Amino acid sequence: MSTVEAELPSLSSTEALRALAARINAALPQTQCTRCGYPDCAAYALAVASGEAGINQCPPGGAQGIARLATITGRPIEPLSAEHGQEAPRTVAVIDENWCIGCTLCIKACPTDAILGLNKRMHTVIAPHCTGCELCVPACPVDCIRMENISGEATGWAAWSALQADQARTRYLFRQERLQREQQTQIMPESTDRQSPADPPEAAAAVETATKQAAIATALARARARR
Repeated sequence: MSTVEAELPSLSSTEALRALAARINAALPQTQCTRCGYPDCAAYALAVASGEAGINQCPPGGAQGIARLATITGRPIEPLSAEHGQEAPRTVAVIDENWCIGCTLCIKACPTDAILGLNKRMHTVIAPHCTGCELCVPACPVDCIRMENISGEATGWAAWSALQADQARTRYLFRQERLQREQQTQIMPESTDRQSPADPPEAAAAVETATKQAAIATALARARARR
């Protein structure tokens, strides 16, 4: 019998798996960076609990993070997987406001709602809420976002804290709930007599996408003109 099974003798296998995943998730830094290969920290925790993923796929947690997961799962400690990244100092995103075109793509990419701004207006990063996930960097069409080292030589959990991880988890969950509410609000059932075969949902979505792309192209042209 494994250590986990011994600690949870009265739980079913499914309940035990969920309990183990919860313990693993609580030990992760909650940067929601997806470098582990999963969409968020909770998904990675579940994959580790089920044996699908290794305990060495979280660069933000670093060596100490691997040791924590080894203690929880009973698996041997192993080096951080180079395929998933390197342990590094903590960084935060900084937006060059002179080149920001207000496309809002970075806002949509941020897992903790750490970016403040409006469409076609300058954006800025709320540093205390930024986890350094870097997801906003490739989302920016004008490359006006850079990552700045704010922890010096400290890396992994030496550059992060349990309190910061808890705050990041809370903000991420709030964002997920907000997105679900917005999605439900946008889904408005219509009667069949109001639907038009010539204007299906796919066509409306295509028009909306084209409109957004045109707006971004116009903003890029203005940015180039300023340069």
